[in-house]
Amino acid sequence: MRRLDLRPRPLRTKCGGVFLFLPSLAALPFDQRLEEAGLPSANKMPAAHAMRALFALKRFGNARHRPVRSAVFDEGFALFAGLNVMPKRAFLTASSCRIDPSCAPVLMRLWHDAARTVGLPHGVSFDLDFPPMPFHGEDALVQKPDVSKRRRRHKGMLALLAHDADTRGFCYAHGQLRNEEQNDEILPFVAEWEQRTGQVPHELIFDSKRTTYANLNRLNQRGLDFMTLRRRSQKLLATLAHLPASAWRRVALQNVSRAYRRPRVLDDKIHLNGYDGPLRQWTVADLGQEEPTFLVTNQMRRAASTLIERYAQRRVIANSIADGLDFFPRDALSSAVAMPITCDLPLTLMASSLYRLLGAQVGRGYEVAKGRHIFRDFLDAVGLITLSDHEMSVQYQQRAPNPLLIAAGFGNTAVSVPWLGDKRLRLVFG
Repeated sequence: MRRLDLRPRPLRTKCGGVFLFLPSLAALPFDQRLEEAGLPSANKMPAAHAMRALFALKRFGNARHRPVRSAVFDEGFALFAGLNVMPKRAFLTASSCRIDPSCAPVLMRLWHDAARTVGLPHGVSFDLDFPPMPFHGEDALVQKPDVSKRRRRHKGMLALLAHDADTRGFCYAHGQLRNEEQNDEILPFVAEWEQRTGQVPHELIFDSKRTTYANLNRLNQRGLDFMTLRRRSQKLLATLAHLPASAWRRVALQNVSRAYRRPRVLDDKIHLNGYDGPLRQWTVADLGQEEPTFLVTNQMRRAASTLIERYAQRRVIANSIADGLDFFPRDALSSAVAMPITCDLPLTLMASSLYRLLGAQVGRGYEVAKGRHIFRDFLDAVGLITLSDHEMSVQYQQRAPNPLLIAAGFGNTAVSVPWLGDKRLRLVFG
């Protein structure tokens, strides 16, 4: 880092798109946030440089099966991190393993506060998911959480991810959950969000399998609206078999793009053990599934079509969460760079935030586009970097999405990058 070569010269990189994130990282400021979080530094490389190296790989769509060796020979990756050459896998693994797990929540809190200052707002409605993080080793005290997608169990760690339904980005992550801890994990998220923003979330959507009725009561007492799926028991399904057709009514869904827009619904008030007061249960049929869906909510006056549309959006967002975790590869950057979950999840959250910020800056539908769509249109671009005495220009090849970046103001970029000798960054779209 102390021998960074910034002599005037041209160089070519296949990862020119990552330099679109430099203005935001310089404005945060990224290095100061990492220092405040207490991330450790190596003798020859500060924590910020190591994290930027991991960050660049994370945001450039390197899936687990892709090796990291090709990035070592790309000077663009190294220059983005403030280095002459990308660290090899041994150093990347060692750097991530030195991070104290207690630093992760502090880092995510600082990152969230900083992201708001550069134009990334936060919403009020959140989808909670508990994806399992696979474990590929042997002889470890690791449990086997459910993998509902495959209806099987394998070794891994549970993680709680909060997905902002408005900005479509990850806003909270907590790994290393054990099966016996998952039922109560929603409550720490509510407390954390209240500490960040000064108010509790307005609405939570989640699977009832991941909490208890007593915790639903606690959420209701705190003034949160929630909607959750109730398990399809044989007793519940048996009660529907004796209902006449006149007991059902159809509702029209307006704001969802799907084939099943006129489902049949039943509206009931129910009482559950551990929950004080009545709950509203919507039984929804003809929604594209073989068996009816049971929705439970404390929103007693909300229209049926609005609730079902929000649940339908939740199903789309669940696919978006899975896509984001696949695109921002969890559990490793490659098969050779193993990272602990306490480092990987914050990197995933930060990468998702910057993608959402870029989509918001471009606009025209990219605010809600998937990460791999933004990557394909804007980031997967070859760049010609020219270093001069006081400037670093990145010239991109002629591509169809370039006018959108110019209209968003990226063509007028003139920001000093502290870890590159305060050289002024200039983006050129050829």
